[in-house]
Amino acid sequence: MNAAAPLMDKARAALVRTYGFADFRPGQEEVVAAALAGDDVLAVMPTGSGKSLCFQLPALARERLTLVVSPLIALMRDQVAQLNALGVPAAALNSASEADDRRAVAKGIREGTLRLLYVAPERLLREPTLGALASANVNLLAIDEAHCVSQWGHDFRPEYLRLREAAEALGRVQTIAVTATADGPTRQDIVERLFFRSPRVFVRSFDRPNLFLAMKPKNHVLRQILAFLEGHRGESGIVYCASRKRTEALASELTAHGFRALPYHAGLEPFVRAANQDEFTREDGVIVCATVAFGMGVDKPDVRFVVHADLPSSIESYYQEIGRAGRDGLPAATLTLYGAGDIELRRRQIFESGTPEARKTVDMRKLDELVTLCETARCRRQALLAAFGEDCRPCGHCDVCQGGARLIDGAVDAQKALSAILRTSGRFFFGHLANVLAGRPTEAVQRHGHDRLKTFGVGADRKPSQWLGVFRQLISARLVARDHEDRDRLVLTEEGRKVLRGEAAFLLREDVVAPKSARKAALSAPGDADAELLSALKALRLRLAKAQNCPAYVIFSDRSLIEMARAKPQTLDDFAAIHGVGAQKLKTLGEVFVNAIRSHADA
Repeated sequence: MNAAAPLMDKARAALVRTYGFADFRPGQEEVVAAALAGDDVLAVMPTGSGKSLCFQLPALARERLTLVVSPLIALMRDQVAQLNALGVPAAALNSASEADDRRAVAKGIREGTLRLLYVAPERLLREPTLGALASANVNLLAIDEAHCVSQWGHDFRPEYLRLREAAEALGRVQTIAVTATADGPTRQDIVERLFFRSPRVFVRSFDRPNLFLAMKPKNHVLRQILAFLEGHRGESGIVYCASRKRTEALASELTAHGFRALPYHAGLEPFVRAANQDEFTREDGVIVCATVAFGMGVDKPDVRFVVHADLPSSIESYYQEIGRAGRDGLPAATLTLYGAGDIELRRRQIFESGTPEARKTVDMRKLDELVTLCETARCRRQALLAAFGEDCRPCGHCDVCQGGARLIDGAVDAQKALSAILRTSGRFFFGHLANVLAGRPTEAVQRHGHDRLKTFGVGADRKPSQWLGVFRQLISARLVARDHEDRDRLVLTEEGRKVLRGEAAFLLREDVVAPKSARKAALSAPGDADAELLSALKALRLRLAKAQNCPAYVIFSDRSLIEMARAKPQTLDDFAAIHGVGAQKLKTLGEVFVNAIRSHADA
């Protein structure tokens, strides 16, 4: 008999009794079984797949202490609140911990009652903390957001490099590392930097089928965002911006148009930043306009959309950021707006960074993959998953699959654009070249004498903005590249020269060169759920959350409320069958919600 089998039985029982879940999500059971068998584990699982359960359940099954390294205080706070609401003895140790908190942690360790202790890497690596924990009989070391340890990861954090030292000080304790984003090189880096023994590596599909993927060339960004948001009034979402100033300006614009929008960036006063994050986390219908400083610390399952007002920095960053939507498994939408200026800015940031050349090469490849995703004429999910080494059939759930990209013959347009690059020695940005082709005699065009070129005005049938779309697709199709010897110079690739000579065809996406008006995103409704009852249950949830000073989802997730509004349980036994209702929540919240459901039926 498998020695870990009794522990797996206890883990399954805890899944139902404590969390109120009928079964494991795909991928969870294998990881939990490996952890309970004593193996070191690296688990790469998409956001929303329940990575936290993979180290929480072993702690409950073994009835021993698991130490969880987590990068942000807000994330620890919310996860501990969730666990405590489920009746799980959990605590956090970080710079915000009061003396009473530290005494409670010490007591829980001493008496053996504490099951999960969350700690920031900086706090863990302090000698007093590590010394105290070395004698605390830590049973398992769990490292969340493990991609932070890798120089190839999109969010490298130097303090993560020393976590191997912590594992050593804890007696080379069994280790489980989890992350949502890690390609092959990143996974190898994590294995080499964290583990003393070869871990079992689990890599789940990167697909998030509940996310609708959409990308559009920039064409008056504010109007595009407002058109998208009209289909999401009253929902929670994130709008990512490339600069701090832009987050504040956009939040003001959205507020002026009747949305509850708040800015978030590292330059805000800490109390303002914390208050804005709390309002977003704890209430419904709040939009945060944020830099990428916002996200990893947000454990909010009911984010219904993510918008990128500017191009993300890489394909991994894009995947990580859109992954903050729809973590509850319900439908969610994404929209990314991009322009030639975004692409050039990201390239310049890479080449002007002080990172080694090998890292620049990797970063450029990841940016190229993102540009290809933006300009692709095939299913976006196919293109996205291909970047992570996966194949899939056309998804039917992205803007391209739903008719967002019709291909037209673009050979003549490509020849005009390629000729303009050659005649200007490849030394000018796409915006300048677009003005040349469209016949716009700007000051810069005249100063360089480009209004006297044969290519000046040969594309007067298109606007400069449409020519920018052509240039972006030339890059996406790899007809144009940067000179390896001179990164400021554009050159034609061999395939580009074939198109210029008429020896190869070239297809353009019509929507890129002739943008259509934005369409509202269509998301699935909650089916046969009673809309009025759902609204009443959300209001009840919010009142209880405010009274307990915790995020609304700690009370119940949207999925649980929708199931209540659909099933309308009239007894506690019926209520116990609802997703997310474990023994503790049945005891503390059952009567309150059942009474609310009965009252609605009697009204």
